[in-house]
Amino acid sequence: MTDIDEALDWRGEVVDCASCAHRDLLAWQRCQPLKACVHDRYARRIDRFFDWNPALAQYYLTHPYFEVRACAAKAADVFHLPPLLDDPEEAVRWSAARRLPTRYLLRLRTDPHREVRIRVAQRLEGADLIPMIQDVDYLVRQTVARRIPADLLVLMIGDADVEVRRVVAVRIGLGHLSRMATDPEAGVRLEVARRLDPANLGAFAGDSDWRVRYEIVLRADVEVVRALLNDEDPIVREAARDRISSNIAIFTSPALASADARERPAAEDGR
Repeated sequence: MTDIDEALDWRGEVVDCASCAHRDLLAWQRCQPLKACVHDRYARRIDRFFDWNPALAQYYLTHPYFEVRACAAKAADVFHLPPLLDDPEEAVRWSAARRLPTRYLLRLRTDPHREVRIRVAQRLEGADLIPMIQDVDYLVRQTVARRIPADLLVLMIGDADVEVRRVVAVRIGLGHLSRMATDPEAGVRLEVARRLDPANLGAFAGDSDWRVRYEIVLRADVEVVRALLNDEDPIVREAARDRISSNIAIFTSPALASADARERPAAEDGR
């Protein structure tokens, strides 16, 4: 028999239905050993107990086992939840915070556990996220960069983490995007190159990373692409030659030649 098949409480002792204060619920099928039990140590069984008996949740918000408190917070009346924001367990704090109004989340922006701060950032909006721009954890800041209004991303251009700056480069307004063109990380410059107008890509032709130069070949004006025909990277060289060849083919196609012939007499008549 494995642990999952045993009805053990949070102290490792066998659950005794006969001594349970809720034993009458058995007859009403509102609890069930190994499936829905507030005394079982498995969170899924505790959770199911409160799903079946939400009115009892408020009485377990101070239970010594944190899983019971966390599960009870999902079902209890929200008016009983604010004290749980000071619970020593992060799972309990977040379980309460996710159901409370946004104003209660503000105090958790500096929660000691990063998972709580990440989840807080996922719920907050607008200016409420500004204090979290300086969070010590890059995953928190990355979450902030994904959610904060684009016009505030200028405050994160110089973030210390490359993945945060990459998110900024993807979302920031075009008016500030060029400020990230000299980022020390190629991955960030690549995101910038993918969004800039083709006419503004010339400065990237000499980029040290072949991926950036390859992007330039695909999107920049043809005159810029010509400078990459002899690029040191074979992939970039081949792409540049294909781009130039394609451009020449377009301007020498029979259709264009025919159109040009039709237009020429009209132009000559006007002289």
